[in-house]
Amino acid sequence: MAKKRNIIVGQSGGPTAVINSSLAGVYKNAKERGFHKVYGMLHGIQGLLDEQYVDLSTQIHSDMDIELLKRTPSAFLGSCRYKLPEIHENPEIYEKIFSILDKLEIEAFVYIGGNDSMDTIKKLSDYAIIKGHSQKFLGVPKTIDNDLALTDHTPGFGSAAKYIAASTKEVIRDALGLNYKKENIIILEIMGRNAGWLTGATALARTEECEGPDLIYLPEIVFDVDKFLKKVQELMKKKSSIVIAVSEGLKLADGRYVCELSAANADYVDAFGHKQLAGTATYLANFLGAKIGCKTRAIEFSTLQRSASHMASRTDVDEAFMVGGAAVKAADEGDSGKMVVIDRVADDPYMSAAGIYDVHRIANNEKVVPREWVNKEGNYVTEEFIDYVKPLIQGDYQPFMVNGLPQHLVLKRK
Repeated sequence: MAKKRNIIVGQSGGPTAVINSSLAGVYKNAKERGFHKVYGMLHGIQGLLDEQYVDLSTQIHSDMDIELLKRTPSAFLGSCRYKLPEIHENPEIYEKIFSILDKLEIEAFVYIGGNDSMDTIKKLSDYAIIKGHSQKFLGVPKTIDNDLALTDHTPGFGSAAKYIAASTKEVIRDALGLNYKKENIIILEIMGRNAGWLTGATALARTEECEGPDLIYLPEIVFDVDKFLKKVQELMKKKSSIVIAVSEGLKLADGRYVCELSAANADYVDAFGHKQLAGTATYLANFLGAKIGCKTRAIEFSTLQRSASHMASRTDVDEAFMVGGAAVKAADEGDSGKMVVIDRVADDPYMSAAGIYDVHRIANNEKVVPREWVNKEGNYVTEEFIDYVKPLIQGDYQPFMVNGLPQHLVLKRK
C-alpha cells in the first residue's frame, strides 16, 4: 500500500484580516494535489508540541466554507508566540516534534507567519537535513507590519493599510465637524515597532476631499520631542484642527521608546524579547496639552488594524490565497527551507506573482521604510511611498452578512 501523503499547517504570531485566506489556499491546493489529509496545528508549533491538531476536513466541508474562511479574521486555528530554542540547546524538543510528524505521516509542514515564524521554518528544515528526515518545510508570509525581507510586501499589510487610511479620513472628518472656535489636536497611534509601513499608510487619506494627516512620524527616523513641539506650534498658527499619525515604536536619540517616557508603561517582554509598546499617542497628547494648552486626544487603532476583515482589500485576500497555494506546490515539488514571496510584476495595471526564496535569507531580518521615502524633515512620507502602497488596498471582499453582521467560520472542537 502506498504511503499516505499528509500535510500539516499552522498559524503563528499576530493575526491579520487575511491570514485565513492563506490557510484556505493551503487547504484547497493540498486537496487538489492529492494530499490525503490536511492537518491544522492548534496554536501553532506550541500547540503541536502538546499534540493539539485537527483534521481540517472536519471543519471545511465545501467551497462555501472556503469562501467563508477567506472572510474570517483572526487565526482560525489559533496562534502562538513561541520561540524554538537553538538545535544544540534543546534537541529533545526537535525529537518530539519530528516524532509527532512521523506519527501523523506528515510529508509537508507549512507555517503561516512573520519574521519569528520564519525562524521556526529555518530551524526545523535545518534539523531535518542534519538528521536525515524527509519532511519539507515551507513558510507563508504574514504580517501587517510588512517588514519581511525579499518579498515586495506581505499579506495582511494591504488590508491593514486600507483600514488605517479609511479610519484616518473618518477621524479627520470628525475633528473638523467638532471644530468651532476651538483648537484641537488628535494623535493617532499606529502599530509598528521598527518599521513604519502602517503609519505611512495614513498618507493615503490625502484625497481630493481630504487633506490627510498633518504630520506622520515613523520609527525609522529618530524622534525629537522639541522639534515635534515646535512643528505643531507652527501648524497651530495656520489651522486650529491638527491630526498627527505616529508609530508606536517611535524612539528617542538615546534609544528609548517614546512610550517609555510615560510612568504607566509596563516593562513586559514576550518570548522573543520584544518590549510591549503602548501609550505613545497618550504621552504625546498629554505633552502637547500641557505645553500648548488646547484640547488633545489620543486614539490607538490597536488590534482593529489587524482584525477588520470587513475592510479587507481584494488584492490582499487574493494574494494571501495565492501564497498559501504556492507553498503547497513548492513542498509537493520537493522544496524545503523556503518562504513564498510576492513579486511585483507591474504597477499599471498592478500585477503580482508568487516567488520563493531561501528562508535563511529572510528569518530575523527586518525590512524598513527606505529613508528616501520619507521627507527631509522626517515628518511625512513621499509620493514614492504612496505609489507603492496604493495598489495593495484596491478592491473589496464583502463579508457574508447575517442579520446585519458579518458571518465567520469558527473552529468546532470536540
